[in-house]
Amino acid sequence: MQENPWTIAIDEFLHVGGALVVIIAFVTVMTGILREYIPQDKLQKKLAKHENRGPLMGALLGTLTPFCSASMVPVVMGMVEMGASMGTIFGFLISAPLCNFVVVALIFATFGLKVTLVYIAITLGGAVLSGYLIGLTPLKHAVRRNISAPAPSCGGVPVPACGGGAPTVASVSCDDAVATSGDMSAPVDCFGGAGVAAHPGLSHADRIRASMPFAWALFKRIIPYVLIGAVISALSAAFLPAEMVEKYVGSDSWSAIPIAAGIGVPLYLRIEMALPLLQVLIAKGMGMGAAMALLIGGTGASLPEIAIISSILKPKAVVAFVFTVLTLAMVGGGLFVVIA
Repeated sequence: MQENPWTIAIDEFLHVGGALVVIIAFVTVMTGILREYIPQDKLQKKLAKHENRGPLMGALLGTLTPFCSASMVPVVMGMVEMGASMGTIFGFLISAPLCNFVVVALIFATFGLKVTLVYIAITLGGAVLSGYLIGLTPLKHAVRRNISAPAPSCGGVPVPACGGGAPTVASVSCDDAVATSGDMSAPVDCFGGAGVAAHPGLSHADRIRASMPFAWALFKRIIPYVLIGAVISALSAAFLPAEMVEKYVGSDSWSAIPIAAGIGVPLYLRIEMALPLLQVLIAKGMGMGAAMALLIGGTGASLPEIAIISSILKPKAVVAFVFTVLTLAMVGGGLFVVIA
């Protein structure tokens, strides 16, 4: 007797959703604690001093920035304002959406250690390499250095500056994880804290307690996407015909990789939604190479992210960014085909 598809869907939702909620809870707590010990404003200043290591430092900073593309803007604006090189900025822009430790933790929970290590090598290595390469081209000057702060978007409510200074108006929405003050140099925490790593001198226990409001706020930001992804996963497991997956992106077909990388861009895949769906698609016949190409293309160069980055980079640099992400997606997909 064939099992009821709705029963399959509910079982899949509970299995996938439950596992990811636990992972997200752990990672967001670790994120909050790291913010207490690693002040991002000081990291940004170091980027401007060590330009020859800029792409590496930018990529590594990206691994510590577990936010969506809109929330990366204040950090990038801070880099631009402090004169960071294009290589530094480029390394960060590639690494932050693709290789931050929330993404790495979710991939590890979904696919295991081997896939995670290969994924890190592709995305983090690609971020560093692309940062150095763009620094050797005329595009190293294709940054909009005269960025003006956008109009207030927090309802016109002044946001207190870090360090107890006079209130300034935030430059991005308070829905983002981090905002910048009017001078675009001092990070301001829209989640109610005093700012990034703003509690020096506290005991370890006090730092952990101080990190919890941010961790809870970040958890609340991410968890809706996790649950949406679990729902999509459940419905796909129950109702998506395996024949359709096999036809377009199935098996280990090389032709499926550029198709998957290309269609990822307009999809605007959140990593929390993409991974449960990819797990189901792989079970239905999608090749691992195509799955990774879709994941890298969709999370690294979504249409909203491209629009946001256009306010920071000049058009040719935006094209280079999209080309880099799609290249990484196809190279990554091809590598997974080879090692599968």
